[in-house]
Amino acid sequence: MAKAIQNLSTKGPVMIKALMDDAQPKFQTFLKYAKVELTPPTPADIPQIRSGIQRLMSGFRTGKWKQLTVRDAWLNTLVTAEVCFWFFVGECIGKRSIVAYKV
Repeated sequence: MAKAIQNLSTKGPVMIKALMDDAQPKFQTFLKYAKVELTPPTPADIPQIRSGIQRLMSGFRTGKWKQLTVRDAWLNTLVTAEVCFWFFVGECIGKRSIVAYKV
């Protein structure tokens, strides 16, 4: 038992330093993408959002959605499923129950 504690006390700091050295670049990459992807839209983004919605609506009216490749259609399906998934997860978190609202 004493030998195990001695081993842990000598190898522990080395293992923690190796873990921190390995995690640091990954954490920096996460922060780089988090600053871009997790920020809310600003007022400067509104024209870009508006034009995207107009392109979507005109593509729907002209039937451009029928010209999608299978890859793009599958990607759109996955994005829609992800949005629905997070909506329902948020609902469950908000009502603090999976089944129904507690009255």
